[in-house]
Amino acid sequence: MTTTLPAYDDVVARYEPVIGLETHVELGTNTKMFCGCPTDFGGEPNTRVCPVCLGLPGSLPVANKAAIEATIRIGLALNCSIAEWCRFARKNYFYPDMPKDYQISQYDEPLCFDGYLDVEVNGELVRIGIERVHLEEDTGKTLHVGGATGRIHGATESLVDYNRAGIPLVEIVTKPVPGTGALAPEVARAYVTELRDVIRSLGVSDVRMEEGSLRCDVNTSLNLPGEEWGTRTETKNVNSLRSVERAVRSEMLRQAAVLDAGGKITQETRHFHEDTGDTTPGRSKETATDYRYFPEPDLVPLAPDAAWVAELKAALPELPRLHRRRLQQEWGLSDLDMQSVLNAGAVELIEATVAAGATPAAARKWWLGELSRRANEAGVELADVGATPKQVAELQGLVDAGKLNDKLARSVLEGVVAGEGSPTEIMTNRGLEVVSDTGALTAAVDEAIAANPDIAEKVRSGKVAAAGALVGAVMKTTRGQADAKTVRELILERLGAQG
Repeated sequence: MTTTLPAYDDVVARYEPVIGLETHVELGTNTKMFCGCPTDFGGEPNTRVCPVCLGLPGSLPVANKAAIEATIRIGLALNCSIAEWCRFARKNYFYPDMPKDYQISQYDEPLCFDGYLDVEVNGELVRIGIERVHLEEDTGKTLHVGGATGRIHGATESLVDYNRAGIPLVEIVTKPVPGTGALAPEVARAYVTELRDVIRSLGVSDVRMEEGSLRCDVNTSLNLPGEEWGTRTETKNVNSLRSVERAVRSEMLRQAAVLDAGGKITQETRHFHEDTGDTTPGRSKETATDYRYFPEPDLVPLAPDAAWVAELKAALPELPRLHRRRLQQEWGLSDLDMQSVLNAGAVELIEATVAAGATPAAARKWWLGELSRRANEAGVELADVGATPKQVAELQGLVDAGKLNDKLARSVLEGVVAGEGSPTEIMTNRGLEVVSDTGALTAAVDEAIAANPDIAEKVRSGKVAAAGALVGAVMKTTRGQADAKTVRELILERLGAQG
């Protein structure tokens, strides 16, 4: 039975959404959280494991100091308080990708707590409260094969890869975020985007959503104005920024339809489907008591030294929001222009292109123009379009040197995106360099004058604007490779006109 969903504007006019986000970040340490196994992405299944991360009897965990330090730095960057004393706990549940049948995590004593992150949405600052930042170990990976969907339903067998089991995992949990109204989906996306940028700036994770090093669970509920918050659902493992926004919007529409029909929302996990943008039920959501938490007996408590924490805080880099403000001033952009750069995901690309020698205006032109168009057509992120900041800066250098005009530069860029080499190599191999030698252009100019006597006479009589038509004729003859300025000077010279 198909349920007709209400219009989004109607939903936000009648209901108030409350959102919350639980974000998991795999840390980029060299070894796992409680053992010495490597953490590199990929590898043959079950080759990066040992008795500790496989939970074999008699094996004992040892906490990874680098992971603890990275977690504290994340907490400090999110304006959190750092615990003077805390413990790891055992979170008990059975999943086939948890070799011990429990996860070493933190429960009522997180390492970092009570912080916030400010994000900008439509020019307004929204403060997202951070409930906790705690450290745990990641699970393995289950592959369901033999079916059409890759999910357990319809699969003929399930395979488990424990390579990822035990990798240091930081969980960042927001406080409930009410009061965002129609902007709730955009606020959710802005928060995850800003959080990703903060973590990347700290250098503690590559935060690649496509590789699972950044995963987001999206909590959504609806309530009537003035009433208590509604029952929330948790959409699990949303794996792109766009999907975070879509998941919130989808759940708002679905929950409104259920409530409008007199139904009740079930507290459950839900799966988000990239192809349709819909969510489907997963499992009923456990409460903390279902996990039977108790202190991990094989690990000593953590008591970060206050002087060490202060040292880490003093060494924090410039945070992304402040960094962007400084770049905006240096680049001379309006708030609207900077928002366009942000929406395109081009801040770091433009910054790196400027560092490689291009002007801010030129870098912005390429990334927000031709390259953005190509990324949209290919359905990829701008950073994955096939050109690097260094190549874009080199391309602009060829334009600035007069070796390429804009039309030829776009042809060279096509070769760059196709992987043909550097801009200089492509220009040479394709024979695209601008022809500015007067001797080589004189014949083409004379041919254009002879073929257009009426226009030539107008130029002779002082109507120099008409020379543009002759310039166009020469450009056509030379397949756009002539230097337009040189051509115009030659035309005026041959016709005895003053420019």
